[in-house]
Amino acid sequence: MIETKGYAAMSAGQPLEPFSFSRRDLSPNDILVEILYCGICHSDIHQVKNEWGGATFPLVPGHEIVGRVVRGGSSAKRFSVGDAVGIGCFVDSCGTCDSCREGLQQYCTGGLVWTYNSRDRDGNMTQGGYSRMIVIREDYALKIPENLPLETVAPLLCAGITTYSPLRKFNVGAGTRVGVMGLGGLGHMAVKLASRMGADVTVLSHSPKKAADSRNLGATGFVDTHDAAAVARLSETLDVIIDTISAPHDPNLYLGLLKRDGAMVLVGVPESPLAVHAFSLIGRRRTLTASLIGGLPETQELLDFCGRENIGADVEVIAVSEVNKAYERTLSGDVRYRFVIDMKSLD
Repeated sequence: MIETKGYAAMSAGQPLEPFSFSRRDLSPNDILVEILYCGICHSDIHQVKNEWGGATFPLVPGHEIVGRVVRGGSSAKRFSVGDAVGIGCFVDSCGTCDSCREGLQQYCTGGLVWTYNSRDRDGNMTQGGYSRMIVIREDYALKIPENLPLETVAPLLCAGITTYSPLRKFNVGAGTRVGVMGLGGLGHMAVKLASRMGADVTVLSHSPKKAADSRNLGATGFVDTHDAAAVARLSETLDVIIDTISAPHDPNLYLGLLKRDGAMVLVGVPESPLAVHAFSLIGRRRTLTASLIGGLPETQELLDFCGRENIGADVEVIAVSEVNKAYERTLSGDVRYRFVIDMKSLD
């Protein structure tokens, strides 16, 4: 076994604290990765608080991982020692179901293994990226463009791919009008990506103070959703809406902004169900759908796209000792736009 250190929640809702644990020994196709940076995703907080149920403790969160290869197993050939790699939300899958064969491992029906709070093939609980070392099958690690600062890459492994995947699914490009609901960790990536794809992007937010940031990120429009007249002017003008909001909200207000055959994609996860009126969809043959991260090929495609376009997340880098305060600030919206932990700060 490989001994390492991390930060873990020892029980539901408790502050994270230093935690020593073991990673598995390398199998022939594994690589050992020294973690350099790990982003803080809102889902980490949900899991630590066990708000979705099913959390197992001690729990080391983190699925936006960037590091360097320290050692490879006897058959591992994809990476060399010193290579920068990314690790996202899952670390294994069955490889044989329809989704896996199509490169959509995130929808695996035969045994998806999440990066943390999941059982691996040997029945052991996985632990995430708030730690110094991780062992992973080399096929589930991703290549990082050399030109991007590593701390800005970490959030691409979740926030980036979560928004990139539906933009690609709905063929967003030049001539497409995209609405982005919310301007946080997910929303700011949706704006960056959609605008670089050539779309005309409008941010929909209840925070007028975010108007300037929206333009700086690439949006051409901003609508304060408390301004009924401004919302009405946007009625039936959008092709695609990316809904990143994780708080309770009324989806019918936003569905009315879609053109005929427009699509609204849920990527945020509110705690309570959303109430959708049938006529919000029927009247213009609109689609309400959802999307979950991306598979390995699409995530690599995202990273390559970001390398070409020089896109990284806007981040605030913190020491691991600041993680509990960062959770509080995330919940209050006090971050622009993603916290990233410098794992070298872990003693």
